[in-house]
Amino acid sequence: MIKTLINAWKVPDLRKKLLFTGLMLAVFQLGCAISVPGISSDAIAQLMGIGAGATEAGQASIFNFLNIIGGGALENASIFAMSITPYVTASIIIQLLTVAIPALERLAKEGQEGRKIIEKWTRYSTVILAFIQASGIYIGLVNSAAVDDPGFMSFATIVISLTAGTALLMWIGEQISDKGVGNGISLIIFAGIVTRVPSMIQQFIIAIQSGTVSWLVGIIVVVAVLAVFALVVLMNDAERRIPVQYAKRVVGRKMYGGQSTHIPFKVAMAGVIPIIFASSLMAFPSTIAQLFGGAQEGGWVAKFLQFIGPTSWFYAVLYFVLIIFFTFFYTAMMYNPIEMSNNIKANGGFIPGIRPGRPTSEYISRVMNRVTVMGSIFIAFIAVLPLIASGSNVSVGFSGTSLLILVGVALETNRQMESQLMMRHYKGFLE
Repeated sequence: MIKTLINAWKVPDLRKKLLFTGLMLAVFQLGCAISVPGISSDAIAQLMGIGAGATEAGQASIFNFLNIIGGGALENASIFAMSITPYVTASIIIQLLTVAIPALERLAKEGQEGRKIIEKWTRYSTVILAFIQASGIYIGLVNSAAVDDPGFMSFATIVISLTAGTALLMWIGEQISDKGVGNGISLIIFAGIVTRVPSMIQQFIIAIQSGTVSWLVGIIVVVAVLAVFALVVLMNDAERRIPVQYAKRVVGRKMYGGQSTHIPFKVAMAGVIPIIFASSLMAFPSTIAQLFGGAQEGGWVAKFLQFIGPTSWFYAVLYFVLIIFFTFFYTAMMYNPIEMSNNIKANGGFIPGIRPGRPTSEYISRVMNRVTVMGSIFIAFIAVLPLIASGSNVSVGFSGTSLLILVGVALETNRQMESQLMMRHYKGFLE
């Protein structure tokens, strides 16, 4: 990837795109340091379970996840505290509705104009979800005594600032995708996670120096992290290819077809979406308890939260099962073997050794299920492994999600730069 960056920097056009992308990400980092007036950062740290007096409910709540994705923006009570998560949620909802609602499915197949309409609805949905999420955060801040002067003006200031911050991040992401390099939304999430890495490394070094973690354990952890990183890179590009042969046909005086191709099924085709679903569902009880102050020590709510907390075996097992379930659910929603079989048949293609029609759809479904089993177990293993290793903090559990995001975004951005370099080399050759 470093070699690709060096080659891209030598091309004037790509150099401008890289500089523009860096400038937009710098604006994102600047916004993470601009605080929303009227919020106590110390109370927010306690709400997320990272400050003095922190509770397990705070550690397991959704606020901790928002803080990691946002690069510590929520911890600093900044205008980008919600990061780009409302846009991701809105995109997933619209994507699932596109499969479920025929009108949206037809709109998605209309080409560029249809996609523009869907993108517009996604933006509107993002603002609505951001407002709802910001209102929930405000309620949690008030119940945690994190708002200096609760009231209508405080509600309007905090909620509008957080909603506007998400809208601005959405605009920055679209500008990066249009005028920069890579997918803007993914790069914003990538930058938010990367900014947390130095502090995590510093805390790890301090733990070793203070004797909390022995040198032997530290070396084992480093080797394990590198091994898991290599595994994620390997599995991210792993795919099962189904060969497809197209028969030759004569149209007029020309002959078409006769070529061989394949249908690729990625092992991790669902990506981090199942982890996001499972994490949100597992954090829901703790989040509600934090919002409405129902986790008093000694009460049944506190005991229930401890039972489903990140330090219990029940949390790890249920988290693992939910990831597998959501992987199958998302794959079934996004890929239709019958439609794929019909498209192959309509274009004069066939899978060698498989009859067209129902046998083809059954074969595709069988292969897809096997690949999904491998992918779901892999994703669940990556997400649960840090929980099993530490068993102390849900933020460690999210490092599996962060690792999948980092690797996926880095590889995809590298591919885009390589494709643009290849395109410019061909252009220069033709000229």
